[in-house]
Amino acid sequence: MEQKIIELDVREDLKNKIEPFQKIMEAIKEVKNNDIFILHAPFKPVPLFAVLKAKGFTHEAEEIESKHWKVTFTKNA
Repeated sequence: MEQKIIELDVREDLKNKIEPFQKIMEAIKEVKNNDIFILHAPFKPVPLFAVLKAKGFTHEAEEIESKHWKVTFTKNA
């Protein structure tokens, strides 16, 4: 089965004071087991880690540069 990668960048939304939580929740609905969801955010989105962990995701966060975090979430079967 092919692994799907869904990528979402919420940096602009947050810059414009738009709360991206709903958009993130919509995006992860498409994520199946072993798929990957990549999130780009201006800070380390720690509260999200617990929310997605409860939905079966593990994550790896890396700071690309100031105000750019790339978090790779993997859905576990």
